[in-house]
Amino acid sequence: MRKFLVLVTATGMLVRGSLALAGSEQAGASAHRRSARRFTLDQAIITALQQNPDILRSKQEIERTKGVVLEIGAQALPHVSPSAALTWTDPKLVGSSFSSATGGTGLTGGGTGGEVSGTGTSQTDTAYAIRITGTQLIFNYSTFRSIRGTFFQRDSAYFAFRNSVDQVIATVKTQFYQVILNRALITVQEEAVHLLESQLKDQQNRFEAGTVPRFNVLQAEVALSNQIPNLISARNAYRISQLTLAKTLGLDFDPLRGVGPPLEVVGELTYVPRDVPLTAAIELGKERRPFLKQARANVLNAIEQVHVALGGFLPNFTSSGGYEIFSSPLSTNWNDTSKGFVFGLTGNWALWDSGETYGRVKQQRALLSEAKITYDDDVRQVELEVQQAYSNLQQDRELIQSTEKTVEQAQEAERLAKARLDAGAGTQLDVLNSQVQLTTAQSTRLQALFGYNSALAEFDRVTGAQSVYTESFNSVAPRATRSTIYRTGSGTTATEKRRENSSK
Repeated sequence: MRKFLVLVTATGMLVRGSLALAGSEQAGASAHRRSARRFTLDQAIITALQQNPDILRSKQEIERTKGVVLEIGAQALPHVSPSAALTWTDPKLVGSSFSSATGGTGLTGGGTGGEVSGTGTSQTDTAYAIRITGTQLIFNYSTFRSIRGTFFQRDSAYFAFRNSVDQVIATVKTQFYQVILNRALITVQEEAVHLLESQLKDQQNRFEAGTVPRFNVLQAEVALSNQIPNLISARNAYRISQLTLAKTLGLDFDPLRGVGPPLEVVGELTYVPRDVPLTAAIELGKERRPFLKQARANVLNAIEQVHVALGGFLPNFTSSGGYEIFSSPLSTNWNDTSKGFVFGLTGNWALWDSGETYGRVKQQRALLSEAKITYDDDVRQVELEVQQAYSNLQQDRELIQSTEKTVEQAQEAERLAKARLDAGAGTQLDVLNSQVQLTTAQSTRLQALFGYNSALAEFDRVTGAQSVYTESFNSVAPRATRSTIYRTGSGTTATEKRRENSSK
């Protein structure tokens, strides 16, 4: 099949006095165009991967979940906490009879619970205590399962990042093609205007020669006036599409460019046929879409949260140990201290909490069921998106094929209409109609090419073929991608189990 290339220009000539730019403005616009950054499709995608805010947010979400892993995991590791206290009491209050009677001026040695007070006892007005305490969790079922759940949260963030990458690439491709389309449509509208201008000039010459009535001139003027708004709209659509693409690429506004374009694209709309069986495309989408793998990670995390809640039914044990030094309350000698090791073991078990733990378990089991339902619905969503993209590809392919010769036929019809008019065998209305049909055919052809290329970008996204990963992101990806629990083909359920009926 013949490849159809659409060659377009960045800008076009402005027509008629109301549309003409001043010479200085044209020079300024040209300078702006020269200063605008030029992007090929690959350059645009790379820039978006580096600067697009959705991707940057997804990367930070991975960093956040890494922090969650560290925070929750630290609960099962030793904690060492040194502490110190220094107390000074006014000598007037030390050993007073009032203090003896009330017992309110006793000194507490480093929190040991020993108070010293009374009349006639020599006490010091300065006391200090130093303690180094270490604690170690021995058994807490909820904590251990919570730690496991954080790894699934991290995996979910990683797959969300991959999903954002695929979405951004598809968006950049579509917007890039939109800029090319709008630029090409400007050329089409300019050609239509030039044809109508030529037709108007021809009718004016004929009118001055007395061979046609004034009506022909008025009809040509009206046709030209009706075509000019289409050219204005095409130019505005082109400017808007450039701004939209610049925003997706993460480009900031440059005040120096003024009204100039933020970027220029280098490329053309092409038709490269691709034939992929629908069944194979659906299965490929299920196996590769990070969207599904993220949903699988959410299900696995929900399972762990159920176990976290179940841990409320089990006992918890924690050990502690430390070394303490505290001063004597009866001596002012800084070396007169008490010191030694302290060890302890703490355990607790909520034998009856009036249904609090049961309530948490019930909530988490409901959330797990919701996650499973969401996963199954996501599988159907992938199937739907693949079928929609496949159908759009088929439609645009048929449109391209149906319009393959339409432009050539419309150009020939327009040429024959003009020849008939010159020979006196045709009418001016025939020429105007043929010109409208030519513009319509050219626009339809461009729209079909744009539709096919944008549908192809969406098809690559929904089938997971939008990008190829090296499976490495700050040491996060390898564990997630090597694990078989993220195989999301047709033969597995939300919890990784094999389906009894794989067609379900």
